[in-house]
Amino acid sequence: MMPVEVTRGDSPIVLGLPHTGTYVPKEIKARLNERGLELSDTDWHIHDLYDGLLEGATSVRATFHRYVIDANRNPARESLYPGQNTTGLIPETNFDGAPIWRDGQVPDEADIDARLETYFRPYHRALEAELTRVRDMHGVAILYDCHSIRGDIPFLFEGRLPDLNVGTNMGTTCDARVEETVYGLCRAAEGYTSVLNGRFKGGWTTRHYGRPSEGWHAIQMEIAQAAYMDEEPPWTWRAERAEPLRRLLKTILTDLADLAPNLRGDA
Repeated sequence: MMPVEVTRGDSPIVLGLPHTGTYVPKEIKARLNERGLELSDTDWHIHDLYDGLLEGATSVRATFHRYVIDANRNPARESLYPGQNTTGLIPETNFDGAPIWRDGQVPDEADIDARLETYFRPYHRALEAELTRVRDMHGVAILYDCHSIRGDIPFLFEGRLPDLNVGTNMGTTCDARVEETVYGLCRAAEGYTSVLNGRFKGGWTTRHYGRPSEGWHAIQMEIAQAAYMDEEPPWTWRAERAEPLRRLLKTILTDLADLAPNLRGDA
């Protein structure tokens, strides 16, 4: 299986999808324990949630699971959230802090290097190529990085996560108008809770590609999964919850696309 799927469009919006893939090659699957084989930390149904919301949007989707290697972590292995619990470039535990590998099967440096070359780098080469293409076309590119997570994970955060978690690394990864467009709509959305730069401030993707001075604006949306699905196995999609959320997300993406021409002079 190819490590990345690209759908090209002519909009200024690029959707990043680093965590929806469930592919695990058999040689890696054999090293996971029963807990790891559940793939519980998948961003379930996120590609379906955003499918067709913005005509002409480009999408770059990793097909491999984050247990193979996490496409949204720093390849230099530096923590995105120093001092807080998190998972690494190749996770050793799931989001509950429980081991996911069989005894003696935790990936070593050679494994990490091989997976960087086979999976991580192809995804990011594709993402960078699409951002460059879109910026060349429009004078600006807006990377909207799509994520979801269970709303209750004591190992990672206290209490219940808001429904909509917008991250711009404290406003550094995009023009302020991008941040206000997205968070303003979230804040005003009836029936949803939201936060800006809370527990999730934007992962490595958002921080790495968020270069407003170069015409690349990046923002992360982390959605609590109960807003559109069941958070427990078998992680069922719930259309009655997903459809109003899709309408909100469609408005967000449409307004971002409309905003893009106003950002051209800032690069």
